[in-house]
Amino acid sequence: MADIKSKSIVLTAGLVVGNLIGAGILALPVSLGLSGMVPALLLLAVYGTLMFYSAEILTREAIERKSSTFDFPSLYNRYLGHWGKWVAILTNGIILYGLLVAYISGASQILADLFGNPFPVIWFALGAAILFSLLAIADLSVINRYNAVLIGVLLAVFVLLLLLCLPHLETGRLGISHWEYAPLAIPLAVTACHFHNIIPVLCKNLQWDIRAMRKAILLGMMLALVMNILWTMCGIGTLPRHGDNSLVLAYLRNLPATVPMGNILGSKLFTALAAVFSITAIVTSFIANGLGLMSFTRDLLSHSRFRKAVQNGVIIKCVTFLPPAVIALLRPGIFIKALDVVGGIGIVTLFGILPALIALRHREYSAKMRLGGWIFLLLSIFALGAAIVSIAGVRPDTFGECCEAHSTEVYEMKELKK
Repeated sequence: MADIKSKSIVLTAGLVVGNLIGAGILALPVSLGLSGMVPALLLLAVYGTLMFYSAEILTREAIERKSSTFDFPSLYNRYLGHWGKWVAILTNGIILYGLLVAYISGASQILADLFGNPFPVIWFALGAAILFSLLAIADLSVINRYNAVLIGVLLAVFVLLLLLCLPHLETGRLGISHWEYAPLAIPLAVTACHFHNIIPVLCKNLQWDIRAMRKAILLGMMLALVMNILWTMCGIGTLPRHGDNSLVLAYLRNLPATVPMGNILGSKLFTALAAVFSITAIVTSFIANGLGLMSFTRDLLSHSRFRKAVQNGVIIKCVTFLPPAVIALLRPGIFIKALDVVGGIGIVTLFGILPALIALRHREYSAKMRLGGWIFLLLSIFALGAAIVSIAGVRPDTFGECCEAHSTEVYEMKELKK
């Protein structure tokens, strides 16, 4: 019986890893790379702990109810009132729509680079939007059935990418720190630790066992953390800070890390493997979040004056997939910026600030849990502020100076002025 329980924990941890591997990992080396390896480690540790803490709170609440229909708006309505419910609905919409925008944008950049940019990236964005949406609408029971195999493929390709990067790693770059840029990376650090939407499903899979849930979540988050650290290390170690194919230029152009890394390494094998890893991670994540967004829009519209329209599946699909497609087509280079909005505003609020408020208002929580609530509430508020500053385009003064001094293109300065 113990072996069966252990197997269930490992499989559940695999689901956590599968949700954590997505577009976020593609942007981490660029976003965290601006501050350096040491600040990156600190940010991942601090905000990884925050997200584990919020997962603990949400797990307790889900297990207390033991309901397959458990949803976060109702939870926050219970503790925080009507405003909590609507904040949860709004931020959940930001997360789901924002992720779809990021997936389309990131995939279009990767595909354009893979095929040598034969035509404007907007056409790749259009193709990605159509293909991904059709996959999410189709019957994907086969993909769900072989989710463990897909995760295995992703891990194997990831190891190969690391091995290809190691000969090009310049260890001296790992010791350089620019702490003034650390706040810019906080939204991505939060996004890289986000899996909380599936907590009710995981609780049901483990038969509402809170100890098993803690083990599964901790195991899954630790595996993902190791992957994030190794991948960030490779990005910082292989990419120069300035010039063509640099961290600065990749950040300003909203490029996934695999694009400049492939150009620096000059390896067709790396480029091909990076494309397989990136597109597979993006497609599986797009499908999961696309299905979640369809359910979200259906539930939302069913309680409004548009409830009759909900019976028409075409309308639900249009409401779900057209807005992110239009945004990605209008701004195909919005990859990192979209993730900043998702992580810094959506995830920080829904799975940072609100769970911390629950911990502070729950009478049965221990003094340690309440103290943790205050600490993580302050960390979440700081992350929210950092995200707003980053989205507004406010950066340290030295950022503009280093671009002007080292960049080979005027493009960077134009982007900064925007």
